[in-house]
Amino acid sequence: MKLSERLHAAEDKIEGSSGPGSDLGPSTLSTPKPTFAESTQQIMSFPAGKPGSAVKSHTSVKLSDVPDSPKLRAQQPVDAFAALKQRAATALFERLGARFNDSSVSERELRSTAREELIRIIDAEQVPLSADERSRLVADVADDVLGYGPLQRLLDDPEVTEIMVNRMDQIYVERKGKLILTDSGFSSEDHLRRVIERIVSKVGRRIDESSPLVDARLEDGSRVNAVIPPLAVGGSSLTIRKFSKVPLTIRNLIDFGTLTPEMAELLNACVKAKLNIIVSGGTGTGKTTLLNVLSSFIPEDNRIVTIEDAVELQIQQQHVVRLESRPQTPRARVQ
Repeated sequence: MKLSERLHAAEDKIEGSSGPGSDLGPSTLSTPKPTFAESTQQIMSFPAGKPGSAVKSHTSVKLSDVPDSPKLRAQQPVDAFAALKQRAATALFERLGARFNDSSVSERELRSTAREELIRIIDAEQVPLSADERSRLVADVADDVLGYGPLQRLLDDPEVTEIMVNRMDQIYVERKGKLILTDSGFSSEDHLRRVIERIVSKVGRRIDESSPLVDARLEDGSRVNAVIPPLAVGGSSLTIRKFSKVPLTIRNLIDFGTLTPEMAELLNACVKAKLNIIVSGGTGTGKTTLLNVLSSFIPEDNRIVTIEDAVELQIQQQHVVRLESRPQTPRARVQ
């Protein structure tokens, strides 16, 4: 047999060895089709000229490079909903931008008008939404535009006594004395910063890189402490100690066991005798609650003047002058 014929015969034998009945067997060359998860970890390749040697090439595959990824398909509705929220908020600003700064319009009227306008904007989008999705969209946009974003629902929850934002995607609350991690979060660090600036600007405070820490309050008197970079290394943080809607009375403190009736009588006598009283203690120990109770002992024919860092006292009398301190104005540095 000629050399060329022997070479052709050898090639035919090699090609035939990869088919059924081959001596190499299916365990060597017949590799099952990898799943999507397996393909993200490794790609099986066969170098040319070595049909019997399977070589693992650890080539990473990005999920974003695979258009039919199940994870990508699961994210599409969420992204679409977020995009719809952004469009609705932008349209609302364009239609009602001037009214947001109109002091003659009450908060209730502004919210009512904004909700009606939001419904029109959503109808114009012609996006199929369920009743729950529609209500959620209106509430979320209204909270972002008029309220405090993801914090608004927590502020409206009567069981929440404190809100702690450690960073934009981690929010804890205190319920019945226990700290609970919520599933709420801000969309970005900028979103959190906008909410912080909205809170502090309403009480005449400011927060920026030159003054990165501020104590402020909400309209209802809830205490607010905010810290932003560079002091806050992991991102801006925010703490809100919610204000009690109904002030506690001396009877409540006696029923709770905080005071005895004899202690209450002594404090009453001290206030009416116009003695100096100092109330001190750590955070959350009840200083403001006790001051509210003490102020209830002041006779109605007295004039009361209060000076606070942030207005918190709930004075029940009518003859009251309430003052709030202001931060020191930074002085220009003289060279």
